[in-house]
Amino acid sequence: MVDKTKLARQFIEAIPHAKALGLELTSIGAGEAEITMPYNEALIGDPRTGVIHGGAVSAMLDTCCGAAVMSHPSAPGGTATIDLRIDYMRAATPGQSITTRATCYHITRNVAFVRATATDDDQDRPVATASGSFTVEGK
Repeated sequence: MVDKTKLARQFIEAIPHAKALGLELTSIGAGEAEITMPYNEALIGDPRTGVIHGGAVSAMLDTCCGAAVMSHPSAPGGTATIDLRIDYMRAATPGQSITTRATCYHITRNVAFVRATATDDDQDRPVATASGSFTVEGK
């Protein structure tokens, strides 16, 4: 039997943008994933405030959602983003890591549906949330 969690981890860790952003897959399995991105001055979007660029947060959310799909028990293989809506709630606190948690909550024959939240140290106030649909390949 194929270990989908292991395959998903290897795939995510091999993505060039994930490496460039310093993304670390901290948890994955059964349709859920967690990725952490350490604070990095190279990713600052506004030098006056030190806030991480929204594009880095967006890439992190997308990657985490894809990992959640790949690890879902009903997902047979790879995935690609069909649609991803991101709502930015506030700027991440400068100097703090950002953690994204995603859950694949429903899969049809061709499409997987995912929700995700990105937070810094203040877990009660999200930095951003996302909801999206992803392809289900190989089914």
